Amino acid sequence: MLVELKNTTKKLCVIGDPVLHSKSPLIHNAMIKALGLDYLYLCQPVKAGETARWLEAAKAADYAGFNATMPHKEALLPLMDELDEDARLCRSVNTVCIREGKAYGYNTDGQGFLRALLDHGVDPAGRRVVVLGAGGAAKAVALKLSQRGAASVTVCNRTAEKAAALCTQDPAGRLEPAGFDRAVLRALCARGDLLVNCTSLGMAGTAGQFEDLSFLEALPAGTPVCDLIYHPAETALLVRARALGHPAVNGLGMLLHQAVLALERFTGRTIDAPAMTALLTPLLTG
Repeated sequence: MLVELKNTTKKLCVIGDPVLHSKSPLIHNAMIKALGLDYLYLCQPVKAGETARWLEAAKAADYAGFNATMPHKEALLPLMDELDEDARLCRSVNTVCIREGKAYGYNTDGQGFLRALLDHGVDPAGRRVVVLGAGGAAKAVALKLSQRGAASVTVCNRTAEKAAALCTQDPAGRLEPAGFDRAVLRALCARGDLLVNCTSLGMAGTAGQFEDLSFLEALPAGTPVCDLIYHPAETALLVRARALGHPAVNGLGMLLHQAVLALERFTGRTIDAPAMTALLTPLLTG
């Protein structure tokens, strides 16, 4: 992609370790070009423990902002001058805007997930949701589901203490922890209205796979199944869910929507999300 660089061009980037595999530069530079913005989005490896040093460097280098992935999301939290509600609730920052030397922290993951669900006609309000996993992505998703008004959100994790710790962060008290064994998953799915996989099981390049997908058979007919993984586009979980007649949604929509939300924070302008997702989807699936 050809990018025009001028002396007035504002710099953005994504930081992480590892981060060179990130699709964020492709996504953001495509949006920047389509919108005619004077920005450039880069990729910057930053090792664990170097978060504060990077923030000061970004300020000194006059960056307009940056996105953050592991291992920096939680480390950024105490370094921010101000936090938005989602970052404060999740205790995690994935978007930082730098204005007049101050750092403003946001978290666009949960809202990006919600927008992607709504794009597929799935509103979690009033639903009994089963969330698989208790990591950073699961936290953003589960808290946003509760915020939207889900009837209940059960967080399933192999480490019970981690699921319980996540659930204590919900001010509405709709989150409850559970295990990850076959019997528990079947019982929960039998009374669930929405299933969301927030684990890395089934992700390309990793060895982990679901040992048993029979819990999907317990889901009521027509229950949507969502997987935050977008590579591959069809995980074994989604393939089996479709075969059983369930609507299946992968993580591409969340990826795109959280990027749109981040660019809105960086630029201070409202962006046509449907137009951007239509523009970007072929770039990431072609």
